Amino acid sequence: MLHINDITYRIEGRILFDQATIAINKGHKVGFVGRNGTGKSTLFNLIKGAISPESGSINIRKGARLGFVDQEVPSGPQTLINTVLEADTERHALLAESETASDPERIAYIYTRLTDIDAYSAESRAATILSGLGFSPEDQLKPCSDFSGGWRMRVALAAMLFAKPDLLLLDEPTNYLDIEGAVWLEAHIKTYPGTAFIISHDRDFLNASVTHIAHLRQGKLFAYSGGYDKFQATLAEQQRLSMALRSKQDDERRHLEAFVTRFKAKATKAKQAQSRVKKLAKMKPVATLINDPIPPIDLPGPEKLLAPPVIRFEEAAVGYVPDKAVLKSLSLRIDSDDRIGILGRNGEGKSTFAKAIMGHLLPQTGHIRRNKKLTIGYFAQHQIDALSPQRSAYDHVVELMPDATEAQRRARLAQFGLGLKNAETPAGDLSGGEKARLLFSLISFHAPHMLVLDEPANHLDMDSRAELIKSLNAYTGAVIIISHDRNLLESVVDRLWLVENRRVLPYEGTLDDYRQSQLETRKPKTKAKRDPDAEPTQAELRKAAAEAREAIAPLKKTAEALEKKIEKLRADVVKIDTQFADPDFFTQYPKDAQELTVHRGKLVKKIESLEDEWLTALDAYETASAKAG
Repeated sequence: MLHINDITYRIEGRILFDQATIAINKGHKVGFVGRNGTGKSTLFNLIKGAISPESGSINIRKGARLGFVDQEVPSGPQTLINTVLEADTERHALLAESETASDPERIAYIYTRLTDIDAYSAESRAATILSGLGFSPEDQLKPCSDFSGGWRMRVALAAMLFAKPDLLLLDEPTNYLDIEGAVWLEAHIKTYPGTAFIISHDRDFLNASVTHIAHLRQGKLFAYSGGYDKFQATLAEQQRLSMALRSKQDDERRHLEAFVTRFKAKATKAKQAQSRVKKLAKMKPVATLINDPIPPIDLPGPEKLLAPPVIRFEEAAVGYVPDKAVLKSLSLRIDSDDRIGILGRNGEGKSTFAKAIMGHLLPQTGHIRRNKKLTIGYFAQHQIDALSPQRSAYDHVVELMPDATEAQRRARLAQFGLGLKNAETPAGDLSGGEKARLLFSLISFHAPHMLVLDEPANHLDMDSRAELIKSLNAYTGAVIIISHDRNLLESVVDRLWLVENRRVLPYEGTLDDYRQSQLETRKPKTKAKRDPDAEPTQAELRKAAAEAREAIAPLKKTAEALEKKIEKLRADVVKIDTQFADPDFFTQYPKDAQELTVHRGKLVKKIESLEDEWLTALDAYETASAKAG
């Protein structure tokens, strides 16, 4: 489906891809991981054709449709449901043509094609996708302009999923989703009929939805089968073996060098010494995996904990409009060492509750009592956006440390992984992860008694998320987290509260229980039966035509299954040929080379046999299709 062959690309002299190669087969769901700033989004731009590599090539299967979420999200007066429906450009064009077509053959083709692309169920499918991403039936009839940028990004995602491109590119798709939306997307991607290439640092999402992992490191692309946990275990084992091999090679090199140094001047040993010199020259260094240190995130805790509770809600109601509470009957307490995860769908009031904790919203009724000495550090997306874009990270810290020396200020930034180079970069030019690190530095500067974190991991890569977890577990104050990252919640919190139906109540189950409940509630409901005497709708006529063609579906599936097997075997042959391309392989591993040669011959024979079966199955399908059409 997608072949990236020996591409090289630089940005401002810094090499991002150095003859990088990877192949993604049809139907694979591939998670794309790597450190922030290594070039993942740049690779997507290369695939989309927005930029071109210096060398190498990127090839997508001929005729395949490429789908991705554009930066220009829908924002006009059109309703959400119509925005999504129009994403299927073929269906939209055929429906428009059906209104004016007069040629009988063309009309027949239009309705046959509409049946083939399942157009009769389009509205239902579009509504299901929008619902899965958090839009109620009422929301779906509202114009896009009624929603914020984050929600419109969901509409753009829904439109792309509805269009069902053959190759789907997704860049951090869960960043704008709550847990419920992320759970739905996991299930959708898992059963998606096409191929998906997904940048993500959400461990649970990757474990649940992808079949392979592509890892970008040191300018190269490496492919692994399975989800993220399997990839991580495989990478760790590769690193262990690589370091052991390098150690063994270094020992052999030292031994050879010692022999050459000792005997190169002796005539009786000159021949042996020369032989070892040649062996040293041929000894290639092992490309060991470098375990780059993770930049720290140091969250200093309070010097002294406050007496509990630090905050108490007593039958409180909060909201933005008088007499119209977003949350009501809040009766909760937060102690100085609490670790609480906040669950709930977007729009239920999680951020409103965070603002009530912060004191940004006063109670409309009841009371919110807080310790007078309480200090809180608040992390939220709008906080990141509020960073002065023209001022550097160093400039931001100067405000907090006016009397400190430059060395002390830079040491403070270094505690959050902001070194000399990015400390001087304007905040507007920092990456999302660097902005997040700067905000962590600012909110924790005075060692607050409590941290309120609203989606703190959105812009952090997998390694930085692990560092955040480590830092939060070392932090001594109270922690309140709103996040769709289940791994973060499971690693840090020990209590869960659920925001639902304008209430905030303790949730007694686990995150797995909550995830399962969301999967159950999002199963499609059975539709009410229509009056049997009523005239059939156009959609029902199309559906009936589609059902009449179902008899040939098994033949099509058989042909497609054989095609997948052939592609997999061909990929295995390519892997073997790649090893054979190394001229030293046959001399260094003669036994392996012999076994692989025999295995390759078997694979080629198997491919030829399957190709005969595939041609027979394809002929049977096409014959049956012609009769049904």
